[in-house]
Amino acid sequence: MTFLSVAFAALAAVPAVQDAEPRAWTIQAERIYTGTGRNLEKGLVVVSAGKIAAVTVGADEQSDHPKDSLRAYAVTAGLVDAGVRVTNWFSVEQSKEVTPQLRVADTLDPYALDWERQLRGGVTTVLASPIDRNVIGGLSVVLKTAGPESIAARTLKADAVLRGSMGSDPSAGNHPAFGRPTDFYSRRPTTRMGVEWEWRNAFFNTALGLNEKDPGRATLMAALQGKLPVFVQAWTTQDIRTAVFLREEVQSRPEFAAAGMNTPRFVIDAGAEAWKEPQLLARSQTAVVLPPFPAGGRTRENALMAWNVAKILADEGVPFALSSHGSGDVDQRLSNQAGYAMAGGLTFEQALAAVTSTPAKLLGVESRVGTLEVGKDADLVLWSGEPFQPGARVVATIVDGVLRYEGWNAVQGAAVAR
Repeated sequence: MTFLSVAFAALAAVPAVQDAEPRAWTIQAERIYTGTGRNLEKGLVVVSAGKIAAVTVGADEQSDHPKDSLRAYAVTAGLVDAGVRVTNWFSVEQSKEVTPQLRVADTLDPYALDWERQLRGGVTTVLASPIDRNVIGGLSVVLKTAGPESIAARTLKADAVLRGSMGSDPSAGNHPAFGRPTDFYSRRPTTRMGVEWEWRNAFFNTALGLNEKDPGRATLMAALQGKLPVFVQAWTTQDIRTAVFLREEVQSRPEFAAAGMNTPRFVIDAGAEAWKEPQLLARSQTAVVLPPFPAGGRTRENALMAWNVAKILADEGVPFALSSHGSGDVDQRLSNQAGYAMAGGLTFEQALAAVTSTPAKLLGVESRVGTLEVGKDADLVLWSGEPFQPGARVVATIVDGVLRYEGWNAVQGAAVAR
């Protein structure tokens, strides 16, 4: 019998998002999965001032901690989605194909329903990126899914990565001018080859100093110097190859070495066909953010995503994270992606890392989130059963010590026992 089965019929679900100050909590659970290799049975997580104050064993209902009490079957760190799509789809500068200086944070709506959907799935931290209509779209931001009523106040890391795209998205709608342009879209790129050319042109111009007056030059320099990760959308194997070979070209060409711009760090986002050549990714030390597992195996760009792609990458030592792409579909939530990956061969610990600690490391925020450790942000997910297993539900999500979502468990007939 779980703790949830002892809850009370009079307890009703509260609103999904609560605007409140951080509270001191004691959270009791049958299982505490810290994400560090240290898992506890019948344990206690103590939260104070928005931080994790203790993770201990031997907790019971007579705990003398003078704090509000919550109980659930299991507790994990808040989930981290490095590929969420929460962007205003009208926010893109289409007068140029290369706009590295633009910031997606300037376009985000803190009141969008997307945030509530993420909370319901246990996601507490996300990477929000520009949409992939430009070759190089701009700067992404890492932020919490709940908190103060401004994007700036919820930001964990501003200008976290440079976002761009391979494939057909940046060229969609463009067409050759054939002489005199007839409209706004009479321009390059019109093909995948044209998209690659835009990437190479931007990088070479930066290394050779040919874009001194370009407002995005400093951003491109930081990316080429390895100071700013580059997240590249690449669904198919041909686009993944193009991205990897571009990075290796930059590393090997003397023009970049002479300018001190030969150490870019690439991450493949939406790498559905990463399973086809995992050795290439391992050789180039390129990490991958996988898209949601699709019904029928086909994703965007008609890419074929293998059911065991996560297991293949794990076996080759390729760092990878799972993503929901911000889907509002319950079946596509990030927690379910971890379950699907386990069905494809991942262990529980590997799946947990792929939705917590690994994306936190890829985004450079692992000192704050991704594991249950003393001193880290009190971002927690409370579960009705074993996380990622069929029937287990997210029954509460805490962000920075604030209970932001408390759900109704239809199976147990109760929310979180207090």
